[in-house]
Amino acid sequence: MGKGIVYLVGAGPGDAKLITLRGLEYLKKSDVVVYDRLASPRLLAHMKPGAEKVYVGKLPDRHTMKQEEINQLLVDLALQGKVVTRLKGGDPTIFGRVGEEAGLLKENGIGFEIVPGITSAIAVPAYAGIPVTHRDFASSLSIITGHESPDKLDRSIYWDKVTNATGTLIFLMGVAKIGYIADQLMKYGKPGTTPVALVRWGTRVEQQTIVGTLATIEQMVREANFQPPAVIVVGDVVLQREQLQWYESKPLFGTRVLVTRARAQASELADLVDELGGEPCEYPVIDIREPEEAAAVATLRAALEEAEHYGWLMFTSVNGVDYFYRWLRRFGIDIRRFHKARIAAVGPRTAEALENRGLTAELLPAKFQAEGLLEQLAGELQAGERVLLPRGDLAREVLPRELAAKGLLPTEIDVYETVLADTQDDQVLEWIDEKQIHMITFTSSSTVTNLLEKLRRSGISDPVQAILDIPAISIGPLTSAKMREAGLRVAAEAEQATISSLIDAMIKYRSAERE
Repeated sequence: MGKGIVYLVGAGPGDAKLITLRGLEYLKKSDVVVYDRLASPRLLAHMKPGAEKVYVGKLPDRHTMKQEEINQLLVDLALQGKVVTRLKGGDPTIFGRVGEEAGLLKENGIGFEIVPGITSAIAVPAYAGIPVTHRDFASSLSIITGHESPDKLDRSIYWDKVTNATGTLIFLMGVAKIGYIADQLMKYGKPGTTPVALVRWGTRVEQQTIVGTLATIEQMVREANFQPPAVIVVGDVVLQREQLQWYESKPLFGTRVLVTRARAQASELADLVDELGGEPCEYPVIDIREPEEAAAVATLRAALEEAEHYGWLMFTSVNGVDYFYRWLRRFGIDIRRFHKARIAAVGPRTAEALENRGLTAELLPAKFQAEGLLEQLAGELQAGERVLLPRGDLAREVLPRELAAKGLLPTEIDVYETVLADTQDDQVLEWIDEKQIHMITFTSSSTVTNLLEKLRRSGISDPVQAILDIPAISIGPLTSAKMREAGLRVAAEAEQATISSLIDAMIKYRSAERE
């Protein structure tokens, strides 16, 4: 067995999207990912199936694994022939001890690469609205460790020279020593009125910022019980925060949102949450797949082969459109065979999915559900017309029942099935237990049922109680009804059954909550 290789990757300061393209590339192809607590848990979702993850994170009061043990672990894994990514918060070369890890790899003849990351020293202040340099205030930057004991700090830091520097001072890992750091800076000449900012968990949903002066900051930190990890910024650039803070002003800032949609559908909602300052936590509870039973496939084929005889094609979801076309391709059926059929869609996204395939739907209903579609088309439907309904196996019976009552001949085909997702995410369970999920979104009745079932299978005996206090946002009345039936509270409901309307409901709820 040949030796593997180790990639020493900077994960950035916390926001998962701040990792570099090269770092993400190596993360995706690794057999093992060795990570610490400053690397975003969301990055682990990019690991390839079957890859192993090893947590070696450190807490202020204890070390999960000593640095020497981490160094040896990397060697051992590589000697097993594995591709290893060592995922480190920030940049691995800035107080990241990458030299020690790379040094032992070199001694053992193991190949490695150092992949730079965005350091928290510049990114965290930026997310707090503080540029670390400014032509009017600071033309230089010093990055200093504040983690050591006072006697070590005095040996490693020339306080007289640091204090007299004209630029910005950045202290990493110095929260516990903030009083000593402030005293030393004032002792060696910095005015007590010098602005100071502490930014905790910068770039993440938990970001907190305290602004004071060298004379006041220790008391402020103590009164706020301000805990590590945090970046300390000293200098006049701190004053820029008053006009430049942007991240903390976003409407969903501070909100970790549990996204329960199927993974293939979750990206739009997750991206919008991210753009609005929240942190999407993708926890798919449903999977969408093609029916596999021979009888079901035969039924599908028989219905589609009747293409020329349908007067209507009615679609009630984007999935219905996508899987309808999959089956056409599979059976070699030309869409032009449906030339006699008029086309109806239950909502704008479904209509858009059709338009992307060159088909135009009839006028959209005001209510994006079956009842609205029936209302909209009431004057267009003729008794005796055949209607094809490409749907999912959990679709409501309202549409075919009412069409039949009007004398039409509906044919339902299950072009896809909705099943319980079998993915597991211990981080999500931990966040739920620690009350670190701030909002849940439900985009269908099945997401309600399946989330509760998935939590139950994960060992949570009373899943309703576990999430009862988390504000839950519903995409529409049918989903809300399922939530109430399950014993959950509906914090807000979208005015229309669309993702954009769901986002609006989330923003309104969060805004009202903050007033």
